[in-house]
Amino acid sequence: MAPDALVRLQKVSKVFPGGVVGLDAVELDIAPGEFLTLLGPSGCGKTTSLRVIAGFESPTSGNVLLEGRDITGLRPFDRPVNTVFQDYALFPHMDVAENVGFGLSLRGLSGAEQAKRVGEALDMVGLADKLGARVFELSGGQRQRVALARAIVCQPRVLLLDEPLSALDAHLREQMQVELKRLQSRLGTTFVMVTHDQTEALSISDRIVVMNKGLIEQIAPPAILYDRPATKFVASFIGTMNLLQSRFVGCDGERLRFAAGELALEAVSDTGEAPAAGDTRTIGVRPEDLLATTEAADGTAPARVSGVVFHGRTLRLHAELGQGTSIIIDAPRRADGFQFSVGDVAHIRLRRGASCPLLTN
Repeated sequence: MAPDALVRLQKVSKVFPGGVVGLDAVELDIAPGEFLTLLGPSGCGKTTSLRVIAGFESPTSGNVLLEGRDITGLRPFDRPVNTVFQDYALFPHMDVAENVGFGLSLRGLSGAEQAKRVGEALDMVGLADKLGARVFELSGGQRQRVALARAIVCQPRVLLLDEPLSALDAHLREQMQVELKRLQSRLGTTFVMVTHDQTEALSISDRIVVMNKGLIEQIAPPAILYDRPATKFVASFIGTMNLLQSRFVGCDGERLRFAAGELALEAVSDTGEAPAAGDTRTIGVRPEDLLATTEAADGTAPARVSGVVFHGRTLRLHAELGQGTSIIIDAPRRADGFQFSVGDVAHIRLRRGASCPLLTN
């Protein structure tokens, strides 16, 4: 556990009526000023974790600490935490300024101080000219900004975001990702976001917590999570990954050499330990780390193309290795116009310098 954690979950479990386990002894430290994302499929425990931090759910067991203080029993309003909800939860009968300042009015601030803070918050989200606008007059992106302004105006120590961009179209969602990260950097406030969108999580997070069935599978920065997934679940959930059953054939320095049929692979073990000769392991191989050629060579494996998907500068090839193993390869579009077609045999090899993760269950 990090000694300087701002938020700490200590063996937090949540069991719902009927014995449904939402969280199973979760241990998590959140650092001051970081953008942390809870990522996973529906029912994995990410939203329950957020609600426990906010105080909307009480854990069945375990504790929630903020700056070393146990806040497990505090009501949501008594915690220095604010939440931005998926549906914005704006008041339709209030204008923008009244929505943003609602929390301040409950805290007994003077009218002048409220107006000052509301103006500053709206300026931060680029809506300084919308003070008197009604909610129905705003676009989806503008409503999201109002919800953000309302959340930051009370200067919380932690800002919780529950699927904040899911209601936006793809173009606006990408734009808001940039703005959200910029706002967090400017404020220096700890942001904790829940999403099921891996691209969103990879784009704006300092660290990502991948959850599954109430447990944490892995916590890491985006690049490490993508390049070095620790488990089969993380490898499958983050991006596209080929999971190949491979036989260990030897070492080359720190690199471990494997063979998936005729396909030669290299992996690095995070433990530094090598398997026994002939042992079988699951190796993760990204489609972009495979090359497809028309010529056979040492270390290549023939694969019959079963599908071709246009991806702009690349073609995604779906192919079948021997013994019915499916594999996906991202092949650059060639300047001479050649491309693989369904039924062609492509000879697959690992890209030079690529190193694949050795995965656990």
